[in-house]
Parts: sequence; C-alpha cells; structure tokens
Amino acid sequence: MKPFVLISTRPEDETAEAEYELFLRYGDLQESQLRWIRLESEPLPEINLSEISGIMLGGSPFTGSIPREHKSDTQLRVEHELSLLLDDVVDTDTPLLGTCYGVGTLGRHQGATINFTYGEEIEAPLMRITEAGLSDPLLAGIPREFRSFVGHKEACSQLPSHATLLVTSAACPVQMFRIKKNLYGTQFHPELDVPGIHLRIDVYKNSGYFPADEVLAVKEYTASFDVSASNRIVRNFTERYGR
Repeated sequence: MKPFVLISTRPEDETAEAEYELFLRYGDLQESQLRWIRLESEPLPEINLSEISGIMLGGSPFTGSIPREHKSDTQLRVEHELSLLLDDVVDTDTPLLGTCYGVGTLGRHQGATINFTYGEEIEAPLMRITEAGLSDPLLAGIPREFRSFVGHKEACSQLPSHATLLVTSAACPVQMFRIKKNLYGTQFHPELDVPGIHLRIDVYKNSGYFPADEVLAVKEYTASFDVSASNRIVRNFTERYGR
C-alpha cells in the first residue's frame, strides 16, 4: 500500500507524538504506512501526490483568524506552505482528512468564513449526521448521533456553496464538511480518545480552552464520554483510500 501522510504542526513533542500514535491506532496503520511530517519544525518537503494514498492534517495550536501581525514567522510559513499544497490537493481531489485545524485550513482555502463565532471549550458535544452525511462513506457504520471531543477558538460560520455539510451540532453548525468527492474537514477530533484528550488538557491548560484551575474537573467530565464511534472515521478514511 502507498503510504498516507500525516502533517502535524504541534511544537510539543509529547502531544505531537501522541497525535501520530492515535492516527496509527485508529487508522489501523503500521509506521511504514504513515509518513509523518512535523511542519512546525521543518519546511514542507516535496510530496508526490501520485505516490501516496492520502493526507491527514492534525490539529494545531495556531489560530488562523488572528491578525497577521500577531502570527509568528513559523505560523505564517506553515499557512503559506499548506495553502500551496492545497492548491494541488484540491485540483487533483487527493484524499484529505483535516481534523480541527483542517476545518479552518481547508475551509479558508475554499472560501469559507472562519471566525470566533462558534468556538467551543473542551467537551464532547452530541454530533448529528445530516441527510447528505448519511450516504457519505466516511460516516458508514456510525450512528446518526454520536459524540466526539472538541476544543477550539475558531470555527467555520459559513461554508462556500460548493461544500457539502456532513455533520452538525447545536453549538457549532459546521462540524464536518466535504469538498469535491475526497476532501474532508472535521471540527471535532475523530482521532482522540479519553487518554488523548487528557494529555491535551494537561499540555494546553494555560491556552484559554478552559479555566486553568479546572483541570481535574475537565478531566473528570471528559472521562464520562464514549467517543469510539467518532474514531471509526479515521479507519473509514484509511480503508477507503488505502491503495
């Protein structure tokens, strides 16, 4: 099988490595089947799209909606390189699964409105598959209502007309969408499980996703959710596009 590519932008080794392990686990992949690029620490190497099965874009501490003058040089480079990559990915409809940061990255590239209207603290809200989503292969075998972990400051408030809304929720209308046939963005984290979200709670406790003095309460709250149905999306992606 041609490898998939995981593009990470997390500067913390612990969270970056855990993210890689989660995509391996829930994608049912071996290390040889998932090429890992840490874009925050190196320029984007050449990716021959004909030699890979698809791309997964992990979450990020970067917030794309802040003014340009408040972005670091690293963030500006990452955004520029991802935009150039998406030019080719969208043109060829190369399979893409972008989680959390993927909504902003793919959405902004395609003309969506990304702002702070629908930010969510760390939780596992009830997701609902839309009518269009019921027939989408990445949501096959998943209940129409399921839970998945979220935690984000910005979100998509309006999709472009050529995007298809697949999953929504009460507090954040755009939770998953598709461009063309093979390009997906999720606001939620289908790769995360309870240990994964607990690690991020520890690492990002001072980043404004929740009150820093409520770490234990947030961990206890998130431990009560079953998000295993959401994890199936990663496996559906690798099963559908592995070649």
